[in-house]
Amino acid sequence: MSATADRRIVIGRIMGVFGVRGWVRVMSHTEPRENILSYPNWQVRRGEDWQTLKLLEGRLQGKGVVVSLEGLDDRDVARGLVGCDIAVHRDELPPLADNEFYWSDLQGFDVVTTDGVALGQVDHLFETGANDVLVVRGEREHLIPMVFEQYVLDVDLGARRIEVDWDPEF
Repeated sequence: MSATADRRIVIGRIMGVFGVRGWVRVMSHTEPRENILSYPNWQVRRGEDWQTLKLLEGRLQGKGVVVSLEGLDDRDVARGLVGCDIAVHRDELPPLADNEFYWSDLQGFDVVTTDGVALGQVDHLFETGANDVLVVRGEREHLIPMVFEQYVLDVDLGARRIEVDWDPEF
């Protein structure tokens, strides 16, 4: 497995227990949220260690997702996973069309203005409801709306570089 394929991508977090049979409540980072149920093998992080847990079944429940995981059949045992991240290996994500990317693929990319001014590197992205936002860290932090053709002019996956129309002082 290549370093890229072996890279874990966090797709959710265990938020609480559900019922008495070891089911857990999950906050899904997938879109739509029930897509988290399409991954049969979850990597669950306890501290610095990762453990593979097999997804047995799951469903939408209210505004969230609840799941049953192999080896969890007791509420008290399940409680020990509350707060743990859920990840999958990068190569388990669906393939993308040309010029598409996952947010996690952009982390570490250099960000430069149309005038060639280096702003820093992509630390992470977040949603605002209106649009996604690039968090760029360099000499200072820049929050750049991920709006193509207005602020984000080019994403070069090969060069790991994003060109933006952005004032370095903002």
